[in-house]
This record gives sequence, C-alpha cells and structure tokens, in this order.
Amino acid sequence: MDQDRFTLGRSSANELCYPEDTGLSRQHLALERNGDIWSVSDLNSKNGTFVNGVRITEPFVLGPNDRVMAGHLTLEFAENASPPANTVIFVEGAPTTAATTTVATSLAGIKDIEGGAAMRALIRAGRELAGNMPLAELFNLIMNLSIDAVGAARGVLMTLEGDQLVVSAARGEGFRISGTVRDRVINEKASLLVRDARLDEDFAEKMSIVQQQIRSMVAVPLQTDDRVIGLIYLDSPHFVHEFTKDDLSLLTVMANVAAIRIEHTRLAEVEQVERMHAKELDQAAEIQRRLLPTRAPEVPGIDLAGYNAPCRTVGGDYFDFLTYPDGSVAILVGDVAGKGMPAALLMSSLQARVQVLFDEPADLAKLVTRLNRIILSNCPTNRFISFFIGVLDPKTGEMTYVNAGHNPPLVIRHDGAVEELAGTGLILGIMPSAQYEQKVCRLEPDDLVVLFSDGVTEACRPDVDEEFGEKRLADTLAEARASSAQSIIETVNRKLQEFTGGAPPVDDITLVVAKRVVGIQP
Repeated sequence: MDQDRFTLGRSSANELCYPEDTGLSRQHLALERNGDIWSVSDLNSKNGTFVNGVRITEPFVLGPNDRVMAGHLTLEFAENASPPANTVIFVEGAPTTAATTTVATSLAGIKDIEGGAAMRALIRAGRELAGNMPLAELFNLIMNLSIDAVGAARGVLMTLEGDQLVVSAARGEGFRISGTVRDRVINEKASLLVRDARLDEDFAEKMSIVQQQIRSMVAVPLQTDDRVIGLIYLDSPHFVHEFTKDDLSLLTVMANVAAIRIEHTRLAEVEQVERMHAKELDQAAEIQRRLLPTRAPEVPGIDLAGYNAPCRTVGGDYFDFLTYPDGSVAILVGDVAGKGMPAALLMSSLQARVQVLFDEPADLAKLVTRLNRIILSNCPTNRFISFFIGVLDPKTGEMTYVNAGHNPPLVIRHDGAVEELAGTGLILGIMPSAQYEQKVCRLEPDDLVVLFSDGVTEACRPDVDEEFGEKRLADTLAEARASSAQSIIETVNRKLQEFTGGAPPVDDITLVVAKRVVGIQP
C-alpha cells in the first residue's frame, strides 16, 4: 500500500478495480492512511461494506487481523505475513566476478555432443518422452532420465508457476541451491556446471552448501524455443561423480526436449479439461433452463411475462411465478452475487427452497426471514442473494411484497407516472438476525409492475463509461406501457441492444412484467 488513499469498486477510475464483481458498486469503499493508521469508509455502496461481519456507516480504524468484506472480496489487514514453507531453499548472496570452477553454456551455444553414451541417452529420452502420460508421471520420467544420463546422485525438477518455482519432481531431499545459479538459469537461460563448489568463489562461503558436502553440481533451464518454464538441478555429494562439459551439453539438450514435451502435455490437458468443462456447462445450462419458467402462467386479470439471459453459459439470476388456489400469483426475482457455475448452483438451491417455503405465503416477512437464515447456513461467506417476492391479487390489484435488497421494482401507472418499491430488508445471506417488513401497493387497471436485475440497468456502452440506468429503463417502460407484458420485455431488450451497440452483456439479464388488465390480452 504505497499511497495514502485507495478507492475500490467496479469502475476503472478506482485504484483497486474489480469490474466483474457484481456485488460491488462502481465506487464502493475507500482505504485511507493517516500516519501509521489505516481506516476504511463505505462510499454509499448499494450492498454495503462490512468489517468483521458488521456493516459500517462511519469510517472504521483497522487493526491487525480485521477483515473487510465488500462484494465477493475479503480484505484482511495484516502487518506481517509468513512465507509458505518450501522444500527447496535458494541461498542468496552477492555474486562475485571470478568463478574458478564454473562452466557456463546455453542451448544456442551447443554445437555438438560427442560420444556414444550421450547419443544413446538422447535416443532413449526421445523414445520414452514420445509416449502419452499425465504431467506428474512426465516430470518423474524427466527427472530419472536426467539423473541416469549424467550419473548424478540426486536432483530436483522445478517449474515456474506464475513467478514462483515449484518442485514438480525430485530424487533426494534437503536441496539448498544458490540464488545466483537460479537467477542465471532462469533469467539468462544459462546452463551452469560447477565442478567443485569448495573452490568456486561464488559458493565457497555458502556454509549451507558446504555442510551438505556438495562438490559438483549442474543446473540447466527447461527451455522451449525462447521461453524458460523451469529448471533441472543435479548434484553429486562427496565427489562421487564429477560432471563434465559434455554432461552439461547433454543435459541442456535433454532439458530442451523435455520442456517442449511438457508444454505439449500441458496444452493437451488444458484442451481436454476445456472440452469436458464446455460439455458440463452445456448440460448445466440445459438443467438451469428447465428450472426457470418456460412460459408465464395464465392468470385471469393479470398479463404476465418473464425473460432471462445469462451472460455466460449459466447464470445466477432467478425468476419464477407461483399460483395459488385463491387466484393470486407470486412473482419472484433473485440475483446471486457473481456469475458462472458457483452462482448457478446457488440459484438452483434458492429455487428449491423458495418453492417449498412459499407454498402457502401466509406471512411473507416471516417466510423471507426464515429463507435468510437458511441461505446464511448454506451460503459461502463471500456470496449473497438479493431477492424480491410480491403476491398479487388480480381481483383487488393489491400486491403484498418483501424486497430483500433487490433493485427496487418499478410500478408504471396507466398515466405514465413511475413509482419504486424500495427495500424492506437486507440482502439474503449477510446477517443471521436480519428482519424483514412486508408492504402493500395497489395496481389499478393498466398499471404494471416490472422486476429486473442489475444486468438491465448496469448494461454499459462499449466505448463510453455509461450505464443504461434506471431512468432510461423507466422512460422505456412508460412509453411502452400500453403494450402487452411480452411486448414490453421485447421493447426493453431492443433498447438495451441499441444502447450497448450489440456488445455481449457483462451480467445476467432478467425481466419480469406483471400488468393488471381486464382478462388476458392476446
């Protein structure tokens, strides 16, 4: 944290920008430093900022181990962090200019490898590396081939995972490798041979290496044409075997062959995983489509329509209709924070619980309170759900509703006036003690209520940092209010396409329209 103030949110104007986190507002929170003290402030975000599980309304001074939660993020304030344990330790030290027993070469500098044994080793490596095998087996095979080729006593193969070297195969243990060797192999693509570490000025003072009685060592890059993906390190304690320049050249070529084979295997495994993932996503999408209504029910006096389009193969938006024996109908919308498979799984869980809980909606507030406790006990701490349910009586036009932190639905009156059904409680899955209030609104003939998810109002232009917004949505609905419910949804979708220039949606889109009419319009 090298500044005195950081803002966090979805907008690119923040120093900490998370554009795909739908649980965040565009400008969500600020972290500020005063001397040695850091504090966090909520910037009037929609879903709130929580410190240690408590929603904050004023700046909060952070102490060690305080946890700040916003959207899907959890930030832990810590003064020190312990490094992960390693099985290989790189011994750091300033390199010297003299290296009395070190030989360096590179893949580009090798002209020929002499000797029948070296050729047999290469032929064996080429033959055995040609077979198909998982990466773990391939790493062990490369390690064994390398040790056998040059007669080493032990060795380790490490691959670059991000910017960290990770042990992928080893024979032996307790490796302590010079940081100078590591840096030259990885950064300079150099192959290094140290004939006697006791005489080499770079290593003679490294007691950790001397104590291991390492005499001869060789380290080569796992290098494709121009990229290093790791290294192979071999050594020979007690002077059992002194490596030669031919050993160095042989191992350099073998490491090049091995690196290419590793990359091919990785690509093949990635492609296989992607094919399986795509197939599973297609199946999940089909299951999810079957969970959502394929068509709205026919309810005398109410014209109903619903629409859902996930921005990925599966999504976290939910809508439903529940009809009751007295002729009333429940209209429901939920929005699980996040996208993709995790959100889809929570959506299916929400759907199952809603169908059971709201079978008889005698007291909506009590049922939503119960739903919140169930969600909280089964939902990860970085996930939450906004939810709206309204039960509409077509005979009286009365709609009893509870809004658990969802976008306020819009009521469009027959004369074009617009009203909002504001929240009556927190989003689900945040606070176990959250309480909910139910309210009532009345729809007159030709009035309509429209439920929608963030994907509608937060749809963005591809070339301008501007959202579709609630005002533009309200104006569109007011203009189209005389149309049928299905036509209104089609009009909104057309306006969204025009506004975004046909760009793919960045969030799931859900729309539900309920219009009070005298009988069902065709």
